[in-house]
Amino acid sequence: MKLMIMGPPGAGKGTQAEQIVKELKITHISTGDMFRAAIKAGTEMGKKAKEYMDKGQLVPDEVVVGMVKERLSQSDCANGFLLDGFPRTVAQADSLSKILDQLGIKFDGVINIEVPRERLMARLTGRRVCKGCGASYHVIFNAPKKEGVCNTCGGELYQRSDDNEATVSNRLDVYEGQTQPLIDYYKERGLLLNINGDQDIKLVLKDVMAALKK
Repeated sequence: MKLMIMGPPGAGKGTQAEQIVKELKITHISTGDMFRAAIKAGTEMGKKAKEYMDKGQLVPDEVVVGMVKERLSQSDCANGFLLDGFPRTVAQADSLSKILDQLGIKFDGVINIEVPRERLMARLTGRRVCKGCGASYHVIFNAPKKEGVCNTCGGELYQRSDDNEATVSNRLDVYEGQTQPLIDYYKERGLLLNINGDQDIKLVLKDVMAALKK
């Protein structure tokens, strides 16, 4: 199957992506991994991307798109893949559509993990880290035995600055503003599979598999 996955910060997209590729025995293509691999292998697009990154500049769309084309052309994608982290904009989605046409690939579906905003806020602001040993906790999902104290070393637990409400709220605003047009884009093409991410991990995966079978 040729798939793509989307989901806001805190929706568990990474966890689901890992499970989906195992279940379907397909290749996971995350843009971060793809960048690192292309640069390490010294591919044409990898070299171009490195030029921009070395200057501290954003890699332009045409280079990212070129890297995606390079990656999708590789033999391990022939049996199927899960694209994760690309496209992020409608312009990129249009470019991807052209690439898929050129390679004779047809998308089977776009998985969109949905979680209510208030639940995402609770998930993302609930993380606590130990000042002593760096162990990670969560006030809801992985609470320490004693509030504010690390189980392992007895160190003080604190909330990282990027986990506070204002920062998290801004991250979600950016995601929603950027992604809603993309959701509409794939919905219009009949490819969007909305999945309830506000449930147990195994149930989310079960819903994904059921949606793909349809």
